[in-house]
Amino acid sequence: MIRTIRAKFIVGFFLIFSLSFLVLNQTVKEVIRTSNQRIVTSDLTGLKNNSNVYVRQAFLINHFTNNKLYFGQMAEEMVNDLNHATGSSVSAYTVDGVLLFSSDKLKFTGRGDDDLKQAIAGRTAYNITYDGDQGAVLFSYPVVIDGTKVGILRFAKDFSLLYEQSKRISEIIFYIALAVFAAAFLFSYILSRHITVPLVKLTRASTEVKNGNLDVRIHFRRKDEIGRLAVNFNDMINRISRQISTIESDRDRLKELNEQEKRFFDNVTHELKTPLTSILGYAEIIRQKGEADRVFFEKGMNHIVQESRRLHTMVLKLLEVSRSSSNFGEFEKVDSGQILHEVCDSMSFRAKRYKKRIVCEVEEHLYVNGQADRLRQLFINLFDNAIKYSSPQSVTSAKAELHSGLVRFTFTNPGDPVPPDQMEKLFQPFHSASRRLMEEGSVGLGLSIAKSIVDDHGGSIRLVSQEGQFKVYVELPFQKEEES
Repeated sequence: MIRTIRAKFIVGFFLIFSLSFLVLNQTVKEVIRTSNQRIVTSDLTGLKNNSNVYVRQAFLINHFTNNKLYFGQMAEEMVNDLNHATGSSVSAYTVDGVLLFSSDKLKFTGRGDDDLKQAIAGRTAYNITYDGDQGAVLFSYPVVIDGTKVGILRFAKDFSLLYEQSKRISEIIFYIALAVFAAAFLFSYILSRHITVPLVKLTRASTEVKNGNLDVRIHFRRKDEIGRLAVNFNDMINRISRQISTIESDRDRLKELNEQEKRFFDNVTHELKTPLTSILGYAEIIRQKGEADRVFFEKGMNHIVQESRRLHTMVLKLLEVSRSSSNFGEFEKVDSGQILHEVCDSMSFRAKRYKKRIVCEVEEHLYVNGQADRLRQLFINLFDNAIKYSSPQSVTSAKAELHSGLVRFTFTNPGDPVPPDQMEKLFQPFHSASRRLMEEGSVGLGLSIAKSIVDDHGGSIRLVSQEGQFKVYVELPFQKEEES
């Protein structure tokens, strides 16, 4: 069974051209044969008419009647005259087929006598014989004078030139047709290759794609339908590659989000369970002992209060994280520099507890479209992280300025270097580059809350750790004073 398009093209074209060539060749031969037959018939009809005229004139000139005897007497003279006049060999016969005289007996021997038998029966007939390239016609008809058959004339006429020309024409047509059909077949074969070769490449490429290889591409230097098909194929593969990349990226992102969510709830469970367990333990012991051990009672109560406060702070921060994506409160034009200056003053007291200092450098009229309370929470969280994780006796600096149409806030404090691959993870809840440096009560939610606030204000936040300095850059869109 033929399976490939190329083979089907070749076999189909070969059968069509072969059949067409045979039909054309036979048609040409039949046309030539019919044409030759018409020519021979026409020539012999003229020959019969001319010879009849001659015989009638001979009878009239010699005042012969239509007696068969007189036909025999003038047979030799008549044969010689007709031979000279027609250029054909002539024989005269009696009405019974007996030879009276022949200009060339060899021309009539060995070629059959069917035509003569037909003439004896009163009919005109001819018989064509072929000998190699030679073609001769034996033509016989009864001579009738005044309604009476007086004899038979038989002609041997050479038509070799006619049949030689016909054969030559047939051969010329044959070779021309053969050349035309060969050229057509070659063109069809080239055309089929022009179509099938790209299809084979497309088939191989599609097989590669089916097997998972999306790096395959097809390049054809052609502007026809196959060229456009190749372009569409490449575009399709590119789109599939992008879709698969997107799916893989979303899959990895979902996986990472699931892991983050699991870590988040594990951390929440751990962070909530630890103070609760401690509170419950001290409370049970105090309930049993009461105030019998005053020192332990005071220590336990202080611990319960501290853990309760830490638990309260943790719950508030968790609530802040849970509603960070919600838009509570109206946005309005606020002076972010003024808010930063106020937070710097309030956080300076907290920094002194850790024997650290805060230095602020704030430009005036740094207006942004935002929520004052949430911006204040943003600055508090950033200062809180800076104070907790900076080196002892260090100075935390905060700078607010107008930069390229944005209000830029820069928070700088000395601290341990953070690996680059850990920088983005610092924005995840409960994540810290070094939990060893976190003070008791910290749950790693400050930067996560800060990022959500910045995102809600249409800004950006990034972290930089280099040369012993940890910097936080916050940029918010600036709003001019005349803008409402």
